[in-house]
Amino acid sequence: RQEIRTYQNEIDDFRLWRSEEAAFRTVGNIRRLNRHKVFEINLANCHLQKTNLSYVNLTGSNLNSANLSNCSLIEINFENARLNQTNLENSNLNSSILRGAYANGANFQDAYLIKAQMENSFLIKSNFKNAFLMEANLQGSYLMGADLDHASLYKADLRGAKGLTAEQLCKAKTLYMAEIDPEILEEVVKLAPQLV
Repeated sequence: RQEIRTYQNEIDDFRLWRSEEAAFRTVGNIRRLNRHKVFEINLANCHLQKTNLSYVNLTGSNLNSANLSNCSLIEINFENARLNQTNLENSNLNSSILRGAYANGANFQDAYLIKAQMENSFLIKSNFKNAFLMEANLQGSYLMGADLDHASLYKADLRGAKGLTAEQLCKAKTLYMAEIDPEILEEVVKLAPQLV
């Protein structure tokens, strides 16, 4: 318990420090906490740019307003985590788990989210410009006002997505073989048949 407390205190110490050293030391503490079976970690406002957090479990963690741009986040577990206003620009989140995550206003621009599990997640006003969402599962997620400009949604599952409009989808790069609710798909076919 003492060790866990020490690692958590160190994360607190580095919280608003925007440096490479702070980022790498925080990652070390996250991995140590995971070894102690601690997954719910407070990482709000942490600077973690250009780090490797692949295969880490952050279920239920708070990462609001954290900087995770240019990171390797392959198969990371963000289930039920809070990622509101989090910067994930240009990061690799392939096969990551974001089920039930709160990522409103998060920045996923240029991110790789191939085969990401994002069912029932909150992605209101999130930025997916130029993102790679091939085979991503977005079933039942909240996508009101999400920016899908030039996003690649090949084989993505968007069934039951709430607040999603044909106008949003028409800005995507491709919707080839994507699974979309029939009434929205009908509209997309009228507006931009080349995408489907």
